Amino acid sequence: MSAVTQWGHHFLQVGEGGSTAYRQAMRTCTSQIASLFEQFDAPYSGLAPSLLREQIARVELPSSGTGSLDRAIEEAATLIARHSVVVQHPHCIAHLHTPPLLSGMAADRFISAQNQSLDSWDQSGAATYVEQRVSDWLCQRFGYGETGDGVFTSGGTQGNIMALLIARDWAVRRISGHDVQRDGLPDYHARLRIIGSAKSHFTLSKAAAILGLGQRAMVTVPSHDDGTMVVEALEQTVKDLEEAGLLPFAIVGTAGTTDHGAIDDLAAIAGVARRHGAWFHVDAAYGGALILGEARSRLSGIEQADSLIVDFHKLWFQPISCGAILLKDGKNFRHLLHRAEYLNRETDDLPNLVDKSISATRRFDALKVWMTLRSVGADVLGAMVDHLIEQTRTVAALIGTRPAFELLAQPGLSTVLFRHLGSAGCVDVDGFNRRLRAGLLKAGVAILGETTVKGHAALKMTLLNPCLRTQDFTQLLDRIEAFANASALGSRTREDACSTSPA
Repeated sequence: MSAVTQWGHHFLQVGEGGSTAYRQAMRTCTSQIASLFEQFDAPYSGLAPSLLREQIARVELPSSGTGSLDRAIEEAATLIARHSVVVQHPHCIAHLHTPPLLSGMAADRFISAQNQSLDSWDQSGAATYVEQRVSDWLCQRFGYGETGDGVFTSGGTQGNIMALLIARDWAVRRISGHDVQRDGLPDYHARLRIIGSAKSHFTLSKAAAILGLGQRAMVTVPSHDDGTMVVEALEQTVKDLEEAGLLPFAIVGTAGTTDHGAIDDLAAIAGVARRHGAWFHVDAAYGGALILGEARSRLSGIEQADSLIVDFHKLWFQPISCGAILLKDGKNFRHLLHRAEYLNRETDDLPNLVDKSISATRRFDALKVWMTLRSVGADVLGAMVDHLIEQTRTVAALIGTRPAFELLAQPGLSTVLFRHLGSAGCVDVDGFNRRLRAGLLKAGVAILGETTVKGHAALKMTLLNPCLRTQDFTQLLDRIEAFANASALGSRTREDACSTSPA
């Protein structure tokens, strides 16, 4: 079969010669990317954001292209990749944003080349069975047994929305027999409530809004100083809501809060949910990977959850995006089922995964996890996670030995919350730290996170790179301290920066 057509050189095609242009493009990409990574010496180039914006804005997007893919690849390397954040750099340590494993990167080659869609079997073939196999493996790992089932998602946001959608429809059917899919929200929908902790992810409120319940439906209970939910307050909150005539239908525990890395007492929360007939959901987007290592006992109780989510682009080291939602009783996916004659006809004897998702077109992200388990193995992944937890404690202790810094919380998972104390007599330490983080970023010295802890601005390190050594963190702290002392965070002196309100 000939692959030569008028536009054939723009595609990867079947048949003799169909891969010639593809091979050339991939060689050029590989060469450019490898060259860049061998030259990167900072987490960001340091080019002023205004100049970067101007340079990108000047690039024309013409009706007629240049005709050269090699030239476009080179431009993507020099203009875009060169001035993007380098997640592999030791001093890029702000967010839940991991350097991806080579196995996941290799899987992405297959995913993009074959362009499978996981909504129906006739668009995916083997890919559907791979996702089902990986989902079954995950259910076994998390203790769900034979009734468990799962489906891949784009990440935690989609997973939380799906879980609470299923929980809402499940609860409404139990309360009144009402079918939300068919008839819309019941007349008592304003009484429905979701409960989480003060440190729960913001996507729970977002889900409440998307589900038509309003953000007021999201009720938070206090957290301890370490970021974990106060379970006694949860019990009281449920009782108070019920006495007020409200309907707390879902309780959410968190296994790895974004800031503290805190893991709630999942077993205790499960007990509260069970006593009050509520759906128990666990947001394990961050901490779910503990199931692979020696710290898996910290997830005790997760097997009692009616649903849970996990993100593989966090502590499973996969390329973005890659996540999953698991249900203890897979039959509850029926709350997402809609029929489309061209996708999932009832006469089909083949699995069509659109039955279990709010998405139609979906990438074959399960291949990343499959190839990683086949090549790296769950035990090695678990060892990496265990190493990062131990290394986080080491880094926290290291900060505690430095007079210029203050550790703001003991780490719960792989995040370190701290701040620079500024100069002697500094009256605006919060403003100083905010400017410090921004200054480090724009100068390309370090990329740190920023949040609030006990009302104070906090700097945040998120350790997700198992290849780093203690000396990398020693050097990072040295550079932060030197920058704070010498750069004046603009044109001001260090003392002025401390005494002036943040810009």
